[in-house]
Amino acid sequence: MSIISTQNLTKIFGSGPTAVTALDHVNLTVNAGEFVSIMGPSGCGKSTLLHLIGGLDRPTSGSITLDGISIANMNDDRLTELRRRKIGFVFQFFNLIPVLTAVENAALPITLDGVKPLSAQKQASQWLARFGLADRSSSRPDQLSGGQQQRVAIARALAAEPTLILADEPTGNLDTRSGEEIARLMREVAKKYGRTVVMVTHDPRIAAYSDRIVFLKDGKIVDETTLSRPNSENAAAVAQKIHSIGD
Repeated sequence: MSIISTQNLTKIFGSGPTAVTALDHVNLTVNAGEFVSIMGPSGCGKSTLLHLIGGLDRPTSGSITLDGISIANMNDDRLTELRRRKIGFVFQFFNLIPVLTAVENAALPITLDGVKPLSAQKQASQWLARFGLADRSSSRPDQLSGGQQQRVAIARALAAEPTLILADEPTGNLDTRSGEEIARLMREVAKKYGRTVVMVTHDPRIAAYSDRIVFLKDGKIVDETTLSRPNSENAAAVAQKIHSIGD
């Protein structure tokens, strides 16, 4: 069953002779429980695609269906509610609040959504424990490593039990070892916990953990690769594919 489906998805910034086509009639389907990476040269439309799927921006034309719901023309209130309930976001920079503990940070979105603080923190604590942070739930961000902070951010994204996780360069601010730990964790989120994960990355080592890699160039999907055994051993082949496309 597909969780994401786009049809002729197009995004143009500006107008007239200065208009820039960031996405050009993109057709993409992502199935439930699938871990998909989006790769391509800088400026090819990777983040734009992620933002449109997540309802953070509006397409110029085309359609986006999320879990059977058309969102391209949804009004702002309904779109905000859908994002809160169905989508978890993970970004390159962890965006944790410095004065809050790990569990308070992870619980914040559902607390703001009306869940009582104690219940929200209990729910968030379960995700922190799953990610090996049970003993760091009372730590503030400045007491955690970069990899630990990103795990808190992923727990925060999952606290509302969303259908979809969208990750924009989630390892871009981490060292090699921490980055691969996060890549394995994102795969676990999909395979063990049944979420659909769509991740933008420029790093072949990180993309090598996904089920499928979608390659963009000049706003268009130009290739796709399905990995039969996703792990870091695929990194060289992924790098070669990127090179052939023209990164």
